[in-house]
Amino acid sequence: MKDNISGCSVEEAMTVLGGRWRMLIISFLIERPMRFNELRRAIPNISQRMLTLELRFLEEEGFINREVFAEVPVKVEYSLTEDGKKLNSLVDVLKEVGSWLKIR
Repeated sequence: MKDNISGCSVEEAMTVLGGRWRMLIISFLIERPMRFNELRRAIPNISQRMLTLELRFLEEEGFINREVFAEVPVKVEYSLTEDGKKLNSLVDVLKEVGSWLKIR
């Protein structure tokens, strides 16, 4: 990831959380932990590869947990970390802005 050269906190937030899918993934995981295919069904326009990349990124950044259960077949579940849960208010604001944009 590129360094935030300007030191702007908005730029930092957009670097980490920007993009088409990251906040959408987080918004679904706020509701409850989900498995990979549940997320795929919830976000039909995301490719399997992109979902994998975004989940890895969010895990590396410390926003989500990936828990593997020793079952056959293997079960993998994604949930928010404490840092991820702190984004709840941001998700609420994005929902409000999205609703406003639809009607304006």
